[in-house]
Amino acid sequence: MLNPAIVFIVFLFGLCIGSFLNVCIYRLPASKTISDPPRSVCPSCKQQIRYYDNIPILSYLWLQGQCRHCGTRIPLRYVVVELMTGIVAIGILFHFGLTLEGLIYFVFISSLIVMTFIDIDYRIIPDVITLPGIPIGLIASFALPTVGFKDAIIGMLVGGGSLWMVAWVYYLLTRKDGMGGGDIKLLAMMGTVIGLKGVVFTIFASSAVGTLVGVTLMLVKRKNMKFAVPFGPFLSIGAITYIFFGYEIIRAYFNLLV
Repeated sequence: MLNPAIVFIVFLFGLCIGSFLNVCIYRLPASKTISDPPRSVCPSCKQQIRYYDNIPILSYLWLQGQCRHCGTRIPLRYVVVELMTGIVAIGILFHFGLTLEGLIYFVFISSLIVMTFIDIDYRIIPDVITLPGIPIGLIASFALPTVGFKDAIIGMLVGGGSLWMVAWVYYLLTRKDGMGGGDIKLLAMMGTVIGLKGVVFTIFASSAVGTLVGVTLMLVKRKNMKFAVPFGPFLSIGAITYIFFGYEIIRAYFNLLV
């Protein structure tokens, strides 16, 4: 049984990291550096946000979702990201404990959260995260007992190679780009952390969820079959599901086949 005080501290830590992730989500697509300016400003009136107006979740509630200076609405997404990251931190704590393995998975999932929301807003997956993430993931694999360096290499090649093959075949058939290069690099990066089994699980899970959501959106918005849905968020959902529940889901699946 974990100490409630430790759980609370880890949750607060997650909220603070979530606040930082919001900065990344806002600044990276705009080609702005994370550290300049060092303090956050309102995108509308450009006024500097004071520290007491930048407390995760509480400041949003206190200000009723508005900028103190100009009254511009603050997107609810900021609270969603902070809360998601706090919940992920608690999940990591319960699943892996206060270990190096848990820290690696927390950093990995945090990067997925950033890329997910950027992909939703801008239909891009920033190379500034995926390209450095590949060698970092390979190095981190030495500290992951369920992966290891060899499996990380195979996961990277199969992950990136499988989506590259899909994109190549689609282009040959249609002469159009169907799978973005960002998705290819994203799954290659994922492969370094979750290995071959994780990549296979992620491909099937993301395809299933993506198809379900895509068809639902097309029916609701009355779009045709060419309606574009970013695939990066579904890859992230698949990878995160594998980290927390992958072995249980795979075991339950094979038990159904027996």
